[in-house]
Amino acid sequence: MNRLVYESYYNGSDYSTLHNTRSVTKTVAGTLIGSLIKDQKLGSEREFASKYSHPKNIQNPDKRKDSITIEDLLTMSSLLECDDWNEFSRGNEERMYLVEDWVKFYWDLPMKGFPEWVSKPEDSEYGRSFSYCTAGVVVLGDIIHQISGDLEAYSKQALFDKLGITNYHWQMIPSGIPMTGGGLGLQSRDLLKFGQLYLNKGKWGTEQVVSEEWVAKSTSPKANIEMGERIDYGYLWWITKFGNEKAFYMTGTGGNKVAVFPELELVVVLTSTYYRGGRASHKQTASLLSDFIVPEISKLSK
Repeated sequence: MNRLVYESYYNGSDYSTLHNTRSVTKTVAGTLIGSLIKDQKLGSEREFASKYSHPKNIQNPDKRKDSITIEDLLTMSSLLECDDWNEFSRGNEERMYLVEDWVKFYWDLPMKGFPEWVSKPEDSEYGRSFSYCTAGVVVLGDIIHQISGDLEAYSKQALFDKLGITNYHWQMIPSGIPMTGGGLGLQSRDLLKFGQLYLNKGKWGTEQVVSEEWVAKSTSPKANIEMGERIDYGYLWWITKFGNEKAFYMTGTGGNKVAVFPELELVVVLTSTYYRGGRASHKQTASLLSDFIVPEISKLSK
């Protein structure tokens, strides 16, 4: 444990390269929510999101929007019509990038409809209807910013400094706060630290950065993703098996992955710039894990 087993870089990158790992950033946002709870700045993820994030004059006013919780955003299961995997969705992230106020973009969305051929939340395994929504994680960034007073400063003080991460790059949204939905630039070894933090149940060195309870909540199933294979979703962590080994992982466009295997006491970081590869890019790095890395590590652990 806590030993670097193998490290290699390709295509002109090296240990100092800041990788734009896209939606891997979302899991960092979830970690910051856990930090706020540990620091007693936020009572619980069950609190209503609109208590902290409340743009004025929103479109499609609906009292049900007031019932959306931080947990709904962490699990991609709020009832606003937002789906990045559907090009026709009003909440598709590509539409968000065209406007200035990304937080208001989310709150302006209408409520989601459930035609007969779509599973309703109450019919789903975990009582939640998952739809991948970057805009909702942007709102989490707004919530962190409103509670902490400064998202960028808080992320440095509560997380990066504690993990010894000094070289990183936040992308900024038009309102001037960090983009928690994607694009955070990190070195591979620092990505490894996030996986190791959760493998260590929230502890780094002698300090409990996030609570053990938060790690358990974040990496246990809260929603199911219908993708033709068994994948569950926690608090911005994906949950599945690679090579028949249980794993939870951070992932982003291009096939980027930070995968944690508790039973093997293993963390694997794979970075990739195959951004236009769609699902093929994710299958590529999943294959590296399932067909090559995990089987070899499993042999060593026997």
